[in-house]
Amino acid sequence: MQQQKKPSKITVLGAGAWGTAVAISLASRHDVLLWGRNPAQMAETEGARENLHYLPGHPLPASLKVSADFEAALGHVMDALDDEAPLLILACPVAGLRPLLGQLQGRKIPNVVWLCKGFEAGTGLLPHQVVAEVLGNEVAGAALSGPSFAQEVARALPCALTVASTSGALRERVVAAAHGNNLRVYACDDMVGVEVGGAVKNVMAIATGTADGLGLGLNARAALITRGLAEITRLGVTLGAQPGTFMGLAGMGDLILTCTGDLSRNRRVGLALAQGKQLDAIVAELGHVAEGVPCAKSVRALARRLGVDMPITEAVAAVLFDGVDATEMAQQLLARDPRDELA
Repeated sequence: MQQQKKPSKITVLGAGAWGTAVAISLASRHDVLLWGRNPAQMAETEGARENLHYLPGHPLPASLKVSADFEAALGHVMDALDDEAPLLILACPVAGLRPLLGQLQGRKIPNVVWLCKGFEAGTGLLPHQVVAEVLGNEVAGAALSGPSFAQEVARALPCALTVASTSGALRERVVAAAHGNNLRVYACDDMVGVEVGGAVKNVMAIATGTADGLGLGLNARAALITRGLAEITRLGVTLGAQPGTFMGLAGMGDLILTCTGDLSRNRRVGLALAQGKQLDAIVAELGHVAEGVPCAKSVRALARRLGVDMPITEAVAAVLFDGVDATEMAQQLLARDPRDELA
């Protein structure tokens, strides 16, 4: 797959930290418009040429368009449907995916790429399942995932991602548009594996942050990451994923970054839990969405329904939602009976 030379029309729907970072990165080579639903925030962003609320300190390229006009944002790519590769990138949290897709129903839309990671609360659906349920299976879609902090992508530091889609043509299109400079994009057809890896690693990051906050040491951190990968793989394979996907960027790569990187919001949730802080206060203090919090509840329910053993997820959910103390959580994990490692 060769790097695409012709600029594409791209609209990024969602002006949070990650959506803004992706828009900044792509604007160096493409005609990009960044849309946000809050008119005041977008006016501020346009005036400062910087997303002061979600991604301060990272100037927007002069070529990057900013808008709070949804119709104009869609028109930016609708007008290019005869082009080689117009892309509509959905950069909302999982909780906002269905409402955003609802605004696209009944429209002739270009290829859709989503950046969100998690399971939908209530339904337990993965993002690609939500997209299919709302837009139908005839719309080509792709998940772009992998180890990536918004701040580093916005600074053009090296980063590698995976795009997953059942459409080979769309995989090639996304790679051609996004791959280049310091951003490398690999492709696969395992949407379930990529999405499960991206979702459940956030739960494991809360566990690892908690262990680090309790001062359990680097040995414990390594054990949690390794056994966390085993949990992710068990759930993913049960849902139909390919085991090898979890050894790649969207599995092991994203897990290591989110569990160990201090820019990780989910890791910070765990660190705060270890200090005895209440969940509501932690979330308010973050000021951003920490997807591992709602994901822990969804994954626990799904694992129980499917009979998948996920003790770390169970422990994290117990602290978040059942009032279990973080120290008690660690003790419960250490008190588990021995078992074969690969069982």
